[in-house]
Amino acid sequence: MISTAIRLARVGSPSELTAAALMGLGYPCVMLAALIPNIWFFAAAGAVTYVADWYLHKKGSYLINRLNKVRVGLPIRFLLRQLLLVLLLARENLAETPLFYAAVAGFLVFYGLQAPQGALATLIRLRRTMPVVTRNVDLHAVRIPDAPPNVLLRRSGEKMLHLDIPAMAGVVIAAGSGKDVIGYAGVAATLALGLIYTAVLVPYLRRKRRVPGAPTVLKAVSTWLREYRPTVVLYFSGSDESAYQVNMWLETMEQAEGRPLIIMRERSLVPKLAVTDVPVICVPGGTHLINLDLSMVRVTLYAANVGKNVHMLRVPTMKHVFIGHGDSDKLASVNPFSKVYDEVWTAGRAGRDRYALADVGVRDDDIVEVGRPQLAPIKSWTGAPKNPIPTILYAPTWEGWDDSPGNTSLLLAGENIVRRLLEAEKPVRVIYKPHPFTGIRNKKAKAVHERITAMVRAAAAERALDQRWAKEAAAEQSGQAAAQAELTRIEARLNVLTAPGRAGGDESEESRISLADPERLAEMKKLRAEWNDAYWRSFGWWEHKVVTGAEPKLYDCFNEADGMVSDISSVVSDFIASGKPYAVTDSAELGVEEFNRQNTAVRAAVILSNSAEELGELLDAVADPAADRLADARRELKTYLLGPDKPTSIDRFNSAVRALTAKSEARNAGVEQRIGGQFVGELDRESDSGAESNGAEAPVAR
Repeated sequence: MISTAIRLARVGSPSELTAAALMGLGYPCVMLAALIPNIWFFAAAGAVTYVADWYLHKKGSYLINRLNKVRVGLPIRFLLRQLLLVLLLARENLAETPLFYAAVAGFLVFYGLQAPQGALATLIRLRRTMPVVTRNVDLHAVRIPDAPPNVLLRRSGEKMLHLDIPAMAGVVIAAGSGKDVIGYAGVAATLALGLIYTAVLVPYLRRKRRVPGAPTVLKAVSTWLREYRPTVVLYFSGSDESAYQVNMWLETMEQAEGRPLIIMRERSLVPKLAVTDVPVICVPGGTHLINLDLSMVRVTLYAANVGKNVHMLRVPTMKHVFIGHGDSDKLASVNPFSKVYDEVWTAGRAGRDRYALADVGVRDDDIVEVGRPQLAPIKSWTGAPKNPIPTILYAPTWEGWDDSPGNTSLLLAGENIVRRLLEAEKPVRVIYKPHPFTGIRNKKAKAVHERITAMVRAAAAERALDQRWAKEAAAEQSGQAAAQAELTRIEARLNVLTAPGRAGGDESEESRISLADPERLAEMKKLRAEWNDAYWRSFGWWEHKVVTGAEPKLYDCFNEADGMVSDISSVVSDFIASGKPYAVTDSAELGVEEFNRQNTAVRAAVILSNSAEELGELLDAVADPAADRLADARRELKTYLLGPDKPTSIDRFNSAVRALTAKSEARNAGVEQRIGGQFVGELDRESDSGAESNGAEAPVAR
């Protein structure tokens, strides 16, 4: 019932639900207190609304956004409270007193102060917004001043509104006690604080406090590009939830031959980017990107098929490659849009065959098998569980953009899978790691996810009280405490290392100071490995766990698990690299034969129906290698899906980069010869001089 109420109220936790309920009850109580009238009831109810509002804003509750949509946003709620105080004074027969006029005048003046304060805060943010956000790019030629203190601009409108508290409290106390001077003092304090807050913002509009204009910044970036001369670019655009799609390629880009560069399009994604020493340029504006000189780039890699790719695809001096963000049998892996790229790089032969079967216009000559460089951290199976009881990872994919029942096992089979694992005759440990997109489109998927989370946590709590595990718990207690202390130490150090410069700096200031420091990056990588090791030691090998967020990574969960249950997604293909047993759910109920025919990755899997009654076969294979009838099939499938172990995937990746770079240079040399020595990029820039910033009219060249 509580989870249903949380979902309906659009809040994220029971505490947020409580705050929402208090706020919903508080305002009617304030109105009732004003009408009765009852001063102290008014004061108590008003205090509740202040605290509930503050808590929901602090938590970033989605309910706040919904209230804004229906015109009861924060300013309206504050104004309503002030008007009800005026009503209270009138009902207390104080309408003709100086206190009444002071309160009304004070609130009117304070309301008037909110406009210049809001305008100043907005102007400061706008004038500190650069046309690009960078990491590891030297912008010494651009004078970027320090950002204003975070306390001034973060949630500034909310802070300004809360300055009415002295006036509200003072007037209420004065009305109740008859001491009008307290009310006058409260009103004066509110007005003084409002004036001070507005005044301290003014200096940050001075020229020396502003970020230089777009032409200056873009010129500096262009100068840096000409000096750095990037040769291979990873281009990415996507939603906030899709950061993992670019993060999975960072280590590969760090090992890429040539001079790598990452180009992004959404500001909100930059803070979600993992730490890297590869230069990063985020260019939100299509016009700005089109005007950057990228003529030295020879290969551009695309991790997702999105509309903004056209802003790079229009450049003919580079070769364009779709690398994707996973290898799976989903339809997204054979998207017809892929034919706009010069080449499509797949992990193994399976990817090539998918395109041939799909017949979407991608030529076989344009497909290159490069393996999956990201899979290097995945450890191979030893043939037996690493702990006294096996660990099974349930890693379902998300519900997708349509309602196909084959998208995810979560909706139809998820609870059955988890329940059978938790109730298995021979105990296992369950790790549940959902896809980051789970529930963003389908409310039912989010509800199922919440129920599964509750099931796993309840089972973990029950197991903690089970006497069967008491001995192990006592033996591991000191080690777990030491691991927890180690986690705290590592996290504190990582917080220092991941926040260069002073606290509270904005994206412009971080662009100025975030140059790559090899020693710092090396220490961070070492600490992250230590964090992962300490994380798994911080709780018992028998304890069920729900794993969400960026850490620990999916591959870390692979290494901890002895077997996995998942769906048709790249998760399955990646897990095959470990050689461990796995199961895949036929959520669409195609039947074993048809499911095998349509999905290459399940040819070495235990195939589950939505009832998950076949899970016993997976558990037997994990517990006893002699019962693992699919071991040989997994080895063959690994080569087919991911390519051979030698040469290594990163070697094949770099070989593909070199080959395509050579093709790009040969093409450019030929064009330059044909046009009589004219700079090969000039014609392209001339043809785009009138293009729209969204790139809709920009031509795509192969």
